[in-house]
Amino acid sequence: MIQSLNLVFCGTPHFAVPTLDRLVETGFHVQLVVTQPDRRKGRGLELVPSPIKQRALQLGVSIAQPESIKNNGAFRAQLTALKPNAIIVVGYGRIIPQWMLDLPPLGNINLHASLLPKYRGAAPIQWAIARGETVTGVTTMKIDAGLDTGDILLQQTIPIAPDDTAEALAPRLATVGADLTVETLRGLQAGSVYPRQQDHAQATLAPILKKEDGLIDFLRPAADILNRLRGFQPWPGAYSTFRGKNLQLRKGAALDRVLPVFELKTESDHLLVGCGDGTAIELLEVQLEGKTRSSAADFIRGYRPRPGEKLGT
Repeated sequence: MIQSLNLVFCGTPHFAVPTLDRLVETGFHVQLVVTQPDRRKGRGLELVPSPIKQRALQLGVSIAQPESIKNNGAFRAQLTALKPNAIIVVGYGRIIPQWMLDLPPLGNINLHASLLPKYRGAAPIQWAIARGETVTGVTTMKIDAGLDTGDILLQQTIPIAPDDTAEALAPRLATVGADLTVETLRGLQAGSVYPRQQDHAQATLAPILKKEDGLIDFLRPAADILNRLRGFQPWPGAYSTFRGKNLQLRKGAALDRVLPVFELKTESDHLLVGCGDGTAIELLEVQLEGKTRSSAADFIRGYRPRPGEKLGT
């Protein structure tokens, strides 16, 4: 029976937790959870376990946290002894070595948060929103030696709402992806799911985010800026500078106005800024370096932007 499949689960972030839950709930035998080592975080630099480790502890599943996996003889022996039918990988954060790819008969199955071949890479949710996509989805695929280049197994689409942020979209994709992973395993076992090659000519990349990705260039059109603001939450955010200090743009709306690029304009309690291509944005919520998040009205009362004052200069 399909429920008797033996699995190893490799994952680290919150995004992976619903898939682990669904596999256990559905009756698959998750023999081992592999996740990143605990990391030091916060001001106290205390060791903090990954979300997947925390959930595995609650579920009573065995855990491994190898520092490296490519040439780790002890870890290889541990997985080989388990004889898993499949290895499930969801946001593990490590390149899967060839010996792991060759180990299980059903392969290493990855849940990826985009409609491959679009948005291969570490930040598919963020870049899909930042680039103005209105539809995205999840893909299960068989991992190969490339970066998200393996054969597609199943896909499921979901819409991106106009006000979606990466923080809001990720949990929905995780839930849909959890069900899709179960469906994929059942289909592979039953012989009703078949791998199909990606169209590599259609590939786009979603590289890991860097802090500088959040720096807003107001020469961009307002729509592009607002997409990046939504996509790059919670990090690196969307930011500029005001009077030499970092200014996070927390919430905004497009305006049917033409204003000088980079220039701030106040109208009563409204804070406006000019953007590229004859567009403009109303900044609804901002956060100046060292201060709490504030409404535009509070920012205007506190700092009284001068006529002609600009952001990012």
